Amino acid sequence: MFKAKMNPRVFWGASLIIGLLLMLAVAAPGESDRLFQTAQSWVIDTFGWFYIASVAGFLLVVLTLALGPTGALKLGPDESEPDFPYLSWLAMLFAAGMGIGLMYFAVAEPIQHYATPPEAQPGTVDAAREAMVITFTHWGVHAWAIYALVGLSLAYFAHRKGLPLTLRSGLAPLLGKRVNGPIGDAVDIFAICGTLFGIATSLGLGVSQINSGLTYLTGLPNTAWIQVGLIALVMTAATASVLTGLDRGVRRLSELNLVLAVLLMLFVLAVGPTGFLLKALVQNFGLYLDHFFVRTFNLYAYEPRGWMANWTLFYWAWWIAWSPFVGMFIARISRGRTVREFVIGVLLVPTAFTFLWMTIFGNTAISLDMGAAAGAISEAVTSDLSTAIFQFLEQLPGTAITSTLVVLLVAVFFITSADSGSLVIDTIASGGADDTPRWQRVYWCSLEGLAAAVLLLAGGLGALQAATLVAALPFAVIMILLAAGLVRQMNADLAGRAVETEGPPLASQLRRILSPASRRDIDRQIQQAGAPALDTVREGLLAEGLDAAITQSGTGLFLTAAAEGGSGFEYRLDARERPRPALTALDAPEGRRAMEWRLSARSNGVERPRDLTGFTREQIVADVLDHLHRWRTG
Repeated sequence: MFKAKMNPRVFWGASLIIGLLLMLAVAAPGESDRLFQTAQSWVIDTFGWFYIASVAGFLLVVLTLALGPTGALKLGPDESEPDFPYLSWLAMLFAAGMGIGLMYFAVAEPIQHYATPPEAQPGTVDAAREAMVITFTHWGVHAWAIYALVGLSLAYFAHRKGLPLTLRSGLAPLLGKRVNGPIGDAVDIFAICGTLFGIATSLGLGVSQINSGLTYLTGLPNTAWIQVGLIALVMTAATASVLTGLDRGVRRLSELNLVLAVLLMLFVLAVGPTGFLLKALVQNFGLYLDHFFVRTFNLYAYEPRGWMANWTLFYWAWWIAWSPFVGMFIARISRGRTVREFVIGVLLVPTAFTFLWMTIFGNTAISLDMGAAAGAISEAVTSDLSTAIFQFLEQLPGTAITSTLVVLLVAVFFITSADSGSLVIDTIASGGADDTPRWQRVYWCSLEGLAAAVLLLAGGLGALQAATLVAALPFAVIMILLAAGLVRQMNADLAGRAVETEGPPLASQLRRILSPASRRDIDRQIQQAGAPALDTVREGLLAEGLDAAITQSGTGLFLTAAAEGGSGFEYRLDARERPRPALTALDAPEGRRAMEWRLSARSNGVERPRDLTGFTREQIVADVLDHLHRWRTG
């Protein structure tokens, strides 16, 4: 019943760290809140510059990779084709941009900056302009550059290099075999901790907004314990989707959720100041470009203020904490895309939708607050951010219907975030496996809810915010290493491809291999690329005086080489069948998913098999030599 499929050091190591932090919060809630706030202040004072510089650097790296020669590299073998049509892929990127955050901050953030701006006079036209520039900066390409870097690293090393879909794989060019040791374990542990606290923060925001909506609609008290009860209810629904096969139902509900969110946005556009909003969208974008570099590097070094910790630095930490979650989603749907397509799509598509969303809600709220609302929305935001959207909807027709819709939207976003987040964390904790036992996903789902509930009781959203900001610090360092490893590997692959193009042309029939591959595709690849590659290596080994042979066994080929005074070298190419990977926790269970075939390579010099689907003869030769080198030096 409790069969496990995990990396025990990562699974239990991350659990231990998270458990210790939560025990501290339970044992001494007041002290733990002060501890979290002290840690946040220390991180801001000591490393605020590091967050700002890192995010600017991440944006520069992904743009350089996209616009330079590396932009032509495929996220997969050179012959691979995209798994999804272009429009479907763009639609999924669009969906990735939606979530609890947009529902919570769509009104709250622009109004907050309008009411208490960092620079302009509060409540003025200048404050309104500054509010939208700041909001665009926080939700624009900087956030998606963070996601793009992690997603690009995951996609490149998993789809092109055949490594497991975990964060540690991106450090292989820097660490070599040590990536499978304690250093790699530490990378995955930090990724899990950052992701879990980032999701817990989103859950805390979501449940506070649900509570505010229910207070508005039914008079339910707005207290921390009510919010804990709501967390328990919604997490029970998320757990049920894992245990009882509600995947299809919840998936349909989430798709309906997205449609309803867009309809809500169009409703606000229609009943709000439509002409003003269209003009504001254009002007907001122009102001965003005009202030781009100033806002990218602004730290208020000459006039320190707490505003940075509550907004920009919190956002940068929040995006970094969420990056394994969103990065893994966009990596899984992007096999076969070029680096250039990937980066441009990830940076621009969600950002464009977010700018439209924030303009429609934010500028409408500011316009109403300046006019008919007479400051009521600003007052509500100042007292409680989570009530902002409900005070806003009170100024529009159909308040009861739209407020109920918002509560339902946030609740379903809550469920899907918790369920999909548990899948991503479990994938990292299990070394990249996507067919883990359900109890493991339930375990992480429960831990996410527990973390959100405990930190809400310990110190409210402030404690959640502080925990996220601190947990993201070590992962920011890891992201810098991921960027270095990605640049090194891409440049090496470019050099290798340049050498390949000087030789004989590749067999044109390999370009017909599509994903998902069929058994016939893999058999053809073994015959046309695998067998000649193994024969090339065998001849080289014989020339070096080693006794080497190739044998056929079942669905694959064996290359063996004898060695004096020790075990010989073994390398196997094999056709293997597996369920298509789940894109989110809402996908069908393993037993009901479509199947695909992969060319798997395994040797006694490497712990995990590699996926060589679509590799050419030269690439398979290089893989055999890499395994041979590891065997000799291991």
